[in-house]
Amino acid sequence: MSETAAAITGVILAGGLARRMGGGDKPLRMIAGKTILDHVITRISPQCQALVLNANGDPARFSQWKLPVIADSVEGFAGPLAGILAGLDWSAQHNSAARFMLSVAADCPFLPRDLVARLEAARAQEDADLAVAASAGQAHPVIGLWKVSLREQLRHALTVEDERKIDRWTARYRLATVEWPAEPVDPFFNANRPDDLDEAEQLFALIR
Repeated sequence: MSETAAAITGVILAGGLARRMGGGDKPLRMIAGKTILDHVITRISPQCQALVLNANGDPARFSQWKLPVIADSVEGFAGPLAGILAGLDWSAQHNSAARFMLSVAADCPFLPRDLVARLEAARAQEDADLAVAASAGQAHPVIGLWKVSLREQLRHALTVEDERKIDRWTARYRLATVEWPAEPVDPFFNANRPDDLDEAEQLFALIR
């Protein structure tokens, strides 16, 4: 584990309602013989000192992964910003050496193995507060590095300003954006619909 990874908490965001998938937990759907969550953990855990799962409802359904499961602290399914805040709070309490937290979506089975290294390098080079991933000219704001010290500002935005849009909140701060190639497989492909599961099976054949 690199020095950078040793100082970062990773949070896997699984707190959504999965309406387009027909409900249930998207990360528990199977691709290439494993759950999507297994693929995410395999790719992200070597990059972080600690890993937690943000999910609402009964945490027991994730017990086999033996990860801390943290629910949103803001009620009403306030979106990914609420999960990011929950992760920042957990990091501040349990991984006090971590100045930054990595957030990733729980439905992205192809996440890059150099995610933390490249995000942190760009953030440091640009002296930014935050860094987000991008591919094919599109930013992926739920996948990024977050300064833990910004958690009270985020809490205020969520609970007082009722802010729900990630890109509107990140626009308040210095933001570095890091582009990854989308070929042969977009590393930020996400499985939102049942048809995406079939596509993901085909994509796995390209990277084996």
